[in-house]
Amino acid sequence: MSKRNSQENKAAARERLRAERERQAKKDKTRKQVVVAVSVVAALAVVGGISYGVMQLNKPDAWEAAADAKNITAPKNTSGKDGTTVVVGKSSAKKTLELYEDSRCPVCATFEQGVGETVSKDVEAGKYKVQYVGATFIDNTDNGEGSKNALSALGAALDVSPEAFMEYKAALYSAEFHPEESDDKFAKDSYLIEVANSVDALKGNKDFQKNVEDGTYDSWAMRMSKAFDNSGVQGTPTLKMDDKKITAEGSENAPMTADEFTKAIDKALKA
Repeated sequence: MSKRNSQENKAAARERLRAERERQAKKDKTRKQVVVAVSVVAALAVVGGISYGVMQLNKPDAWEAAADAKNITAPKNTSGKDGTTVVVGKSSAKKTLELYEDSRCPVCATFEQGVGETVSKDVEAGKYKVQYVGATFIDNTDNGEGSKNALSALGAALDVSPEAFMEYKAALYSAEFHPEESDDKFAKDSYLIEVANSVDALKGNKDFQKNVEDGTYDSWAMRMSKAFDNSGVQGTPTLKMDDKKITAEGSENAPMTADEFTKAIDKALKA
């Protein structure tokens, strides 16, 4: 091989090597740009996800929104500011029994199962009226929304009639339907409607069911709950007449049997 041919071969080899290095450099640059772009997109996605998550955490839930609502839809058969005064009974009855209850309260269930029928008979006979004040504090202590949801459903029953309200309240507290305090069954609209089907006036009542499912009285329930919070009452069930607590004889607690209740209420009616 001549010296000239050898030099030409070396030059060609160097040119091929140079071209190959340029191609590799371009590939590396392109790959680096892709990696950077993907990293930027991923970072933006993470930031966006965090921002969305923070926004969702800061967004008020449905019950908070209901509590802040300016326009309140109150059920029929109510009075007072935002319809939070619920009085059931004959207008001729001279005195009013104030009854403070939380739908999830197990002691309220015991009271209703032992005394509720007596209260209903007394109200029907015109012995006294009942003013109901609903609480929702158990939702805060045990977590959940059953107290609020049941109170809203009670509003839907009250919209049907005071009698439907009283019967539905009794059904919610009954041994058949009242859950353990830790079981947030009342948070489910379907369960509240199932309980309502045991009440003649509410069974298959499409308007009632729609109001429960639509949360028509959610804001009203939150206003009622606020009325309880502002009442100064510390627990449920609490019974009051003429601003004085009604308790079982020799006790600071509400009467849990019909006999205890009748003795306590007769004494309060005479006062």
